[in-house]
Amino acid sequence: MNAWQESLDSAGIREPELRGDYDAQRRLVSRFRRTSYLAAQMLLPRPMLPHVVVATAVMHHGDNLLDTGPKAQRAAAWASWEEQVRRALETGVSGDPLLRALAHTIAAYPRLRRPVEEYLSTATAELEFTGFLDEADYQAYVDAYSLPAFMLVGALLGPETDDGPYRAACREFIDGSQRLDFVNDIAEDLREGQLGIPGEILRRFSVTLDDLAAGREAPGVREVVGHQISQARTALQTARKLTALALAPCRPLMGALVEVELLTADAALARGAKLLRGSARPPLVRTLRVLLGARRNARIGRSYLPS
Repeated sequence: MNAWQESLDSAGIREPELRGDYDAQRRLVSRFRRTSYLAAQMLLPRPMLPHVVVATAVMHHGDNLLDTGPKAQRAAAWASWEEQVRRALETGVSGDPLLRALAHTIAAYPRLRRPVEEYLSTATAELEFTGFLDEADYQAYVDAYSLPAFMLVGALLGPETDDGPYRAACREFIDGSQRLDFVNDIAEDLREGQLGIPGEILRRFSVTLDDLAAGREAPGVREVVGHQISQARTALQTARKLTALALAPCRPLMGALVEVELLTADAALARGAKLLRGSARPPLVRTLRVLLGARRNARIGRSYLPS
């Protein structure tokens, strides 16, 4: 019996159809977030793993609906999905495998209901996203979309009663992670016409959209990349406090996720202006070292801290 099947058993998920619903979400999450799934599988208590996988799948499915296709199509798809989610929250039943699994997870972890409702209420901010004028514009986006989306997972990993400091640390994490994603994925975002770097930053370093679209590895582009990654690293380093604020069994995972993001930031900084041709990935060996170190320390009752 593999670790996933044992996790389903440990979580009390025994009915065949429901197990199939959770299996479908595991396949999805392990495909599009391989490192995060591996970290969760290695570091989470087995009874929590299926529920964290489902919360991650909800976040990913919402992202896809909000990001794919013309705006009118995205708006209609999101409205239909929001109605289905709210109905599942109200009745506890659904014809959709993801929503059946979500309803079961909320029954097991009632504290997840409020973050799901918050996410549904604010996620349309992503529909309106066309870029940022300045830093304040970016921070408003983090509050309206990035943080509520992350808290779908974060709520499961934190204290049952949000004490403020935990949510604040989650915000630092997603601020750094989102900023890093925007600069690391600049090539893809340029193709889609939705740059996530504030316009004021481009102007500060005398970079134009034409420079970026042409893939010019000019000094100003390197400076933009360096500035954004420096900002992301500062937020991520502050988010290391999650290793003391998350639920004790979840601290190894939280710590490892932060360290892997910092490795990604290092890789993106080293790539510099070449990010205009494709994203950077964290080094595999160092990533595995982080995960194995976190697992080793978890077994002896310590949170992972970088050496």
